[in-house]
Amino acid sequence: MASLRPCLNLVPKTVGRRQFSLSQRRRLQDNWDQEALPGSNVPFNTNSKWGLATTLILYISSAVAVPFFAMRWQLLKKRAG
Repeated sequence: MASLRPCLNLVPKTVGRRQFSLSQRRRLQDNWDQEALPGSNVPFNTNSKWGLATTLILYISSAVAVPFFAMRWQLLKKRAG
């Protein structure tokens, strides 16, 4: 190891280092135009007015209906048992 030490001093210190600030900046510049668009961060298509309305109605109504179906299931289970 002692024989390699003089050779290692010739290698610049920045070769082994990763420059996180540059990679982060480059990553942000890659898709900056896509991130700024409205609706680009949701898992469904927002371009179609009626498709969006149908998707949102189904999504919200399913979330509202779950407690009622759970209550009905518990009442039927109580009646049967």
